[in-house]
Amino acid sequence: MTTPNKTPPGADPKQLERTGTVREIGSQAVWSLSSCKPGFGVDQLRDDNLETYWQSDGSQPHLVNIQFRRKTTVKTLCIYADYKSDESYTPSKISVRVGNNFHNLQEIRTDIPDLDKHF
Repeated sequence: MTTPNKTPPGADPKQLERTGTVREIGSQAVWSLSSCKPGFGVDQLRDDNLETYWQSDGSQPHLVNIQFRRKTTVKTLCIYADYKSDESYTPSKISVRVGNNFHNLQEIRTDIPDLDKHF
């Protein structure tokens, strides 16, 4: 999502999109996963249904790769995880990396989510 101003923590991204504060740009990218179980892939990750989700199927690290066809400025990244629904699959660390291709990615942020709150 892109935004002209700083997005408040805990803000509802769908509400912000409806009001024009942010714009969803994920559809402009090619998405891939390090692994997934059948029926739990990119389509479920991106379908806006909180009842469906991506489930990895392999050894760590579990990766979501988002590649834009041209250089794209991304100012806000929204991730939904529900620790109360399934604590064993909720990430304990999230790393955001950027670059011009897969081989020159640089970590720009690492978060250890507060699992009692939405982040």
